[in-house]
Amino acid sequence: MSGEVIDNDAYGQVLESGAVRFRRLLPGPVERVWSYITEPEKRAVWLASGSMELRVGGRVVLNFHNALLAPAGEPVPEWLQPYSGPLTQRGRITQLDPPQLLAMTWGEAEDGSPASEVVFELTPQGRDVLLVLTHRRLTSGTEGLMVSCGWHVHMGVLIARLKGDPQPAYWGRFDQVQAHYKTLFTA
Repeated sequence: MSGEVIDNDAYGQVLESGAVRFRRLLPGPVERVWSYITEPEKRAVWLASGSMELRVGGRVVLNFHNALLAPAGEPVPEWLQPYSGPLTQRGRITQLDPPQLLAMTWGEAEDGSPASEVVFELTPQGRDVLLVLTHRRLTSGTEGLMVSCGWHVHMGVLIARLKGDPQPAYWGRFDQVQAHYKTLFTA
């Protein structure tokens, strides 16, 4: 264990143009966290349901229904209405080393344009697990803003689920973090 203090609400760090990285310390063990990333029914409670063929080259289907992640009655800001769901993203697994590494393309475009890539790295830290999530090949400021806000909020939901805490604010949290990410990603 490194003794490093991880702020589970810290903003993502821009690594280079078109890339953002998040670090979160999650309740372990690593196999449990891995299951919340790879198993559709567990992934659905914090990100998206859908199939994942756990092999390099395997297909990934992410079915987002973000409205189900928000506490009952929480209003959806107008700018987020298009993301309330249902929405489907498709990708392919590019790297796999269970239960420490999963990388996949994010949003395969039908027009053949390059997809971005998400990498989940899990490292045991005593009873906890350090999750380093890196999203690369973001092609515009708008995409960087939305992806950064999305990961920030979704990981907050993951932490609450793993801890057994009540469902946190969802849509309101997007409003809270977007001002910061707007300073990092010029639309």
